[in-house]
Amino acid sequence: MPHILVTDRAGTEAEVAAKPGHSVMEIIRDGGFDELLALCGGSCSCATCHVYVDPEWFDKVGPANLDEDDLLDSSDHRVATSRLSCQINFTPALDGLKVRIAPED
Repeated sequence: MPHILVTDRAGTEAEVAAKPGHSVMEIIRDGGFDELLALCGGSCSCATCHVYVDPEWFDKVGPANLDEDDLLDSSDHRVATSRLSCQINFTPALDGLKVRIAPED
């Protein structure tokens, strides 16, 4: 079964089942990580689903679009591999993707 590896803010890593066609935000939320707030429900308007994509995966995930980039600029915790998980569509090519939930702003 496809999966992603999620590291929470405490540093605990867990494997979460992933379904193609779902956003990484939905996968993390449905996997029981309540520290990923996702207040806007995935409409790219809040940045509460901020994650750090593992550098080895960043090229496969790709860069943020302009709206996402603007929202990430509002975070005190943005890094080079920051993405909003609601804007990453899970595909079979992302099986094994590693992300870390960013600190809350």
